[in-house]
Amino acid sequence: MKIVIIGGTGLIGSKLAPLLRSSGHEVLQASPSRGVNAVTGEGLQPALAGADIVVDVSNSPSFEDKAVLHFFETGTRNLIAAAQQAGVRHCVALSIVGTDRLESSGYFRAKLAQERLIANSGLAYTILRATQFFEFVGAIADSGRRDGAVHASSQLMQPMLSDDVAAALADVTLGEPSNGIREVAGPEAAPLADFVGRWLRKQGDTSRIVAGADVPYYGAPLALRTLVPDDGARIMPTRFDDWLGRAALRSSQ
Repeated sequence: MKIVIIGGTGLIGSKLAPLLRSSGHEVLQASPSRGVNAVTGEGLQPALAGADIVVDVSNSPSFEDKAVLHFFETGTRNLIAAAQQAGVRHCVALSIVGTDRLESSGYFRAKLAQERLIANSGLAYTILRATQFFEFVGAIADSGRRDGAVHASSQLMQPMLSDDVAAALADVTLGEPSNGIREVAGPEAAPLADFVGRWLRKQGDTSRIVAGADVPYYGAPLALRTLVPDDGARIMPTRFDDWLGRAALRSSQ
């Protein structure tokens, strides 16, 4: 099959492409740097010509509310139109666990808009919602730095390794369309502040951690289970501490 990955040169796209190629499929890693831009429409129809499956793992370069909504709404509308014209038989999109529970976040609102456009497109589709990636825990910690401490939510998070995201996404891509939403997560649910603390200590950062249920997540308030999956989610194997250990070993070599 021909599979087009929108956002194909990014973190997940670059991990997904070799998994799909190893199964014998033709894979086009589409991105603005390679002349394919879903938001402007540039190169989109030629890229999708003859495609059987399209996978959207693209992400907005700006997280400002209006910019991110424009990115996902416009890009998704253009992608749907091109996929319909090309006769694509399966449209797959990567989204976020909790998308429908955190509408106080402009980013989550934009992802929810993307999901709804795909669901109402008439295309056969699967939306895979993943939890936060291990690789982003450092940025979460940095977002909470103030007054010499790191402030982090005590609400739950269940993060996962980006390689495991790509593996789950490959299975969804090559499977039958579910015409619905699936969820995937890491093996451990714990307070967000706990993951932040473990990451900081592995970096040798002794900053004081201030945990609280009312500490926002990128400006949005969390409930206890906003960022963890519902029952029935696929649970991937890699544990946070194992990843931390491997990352520390690589950095020391």
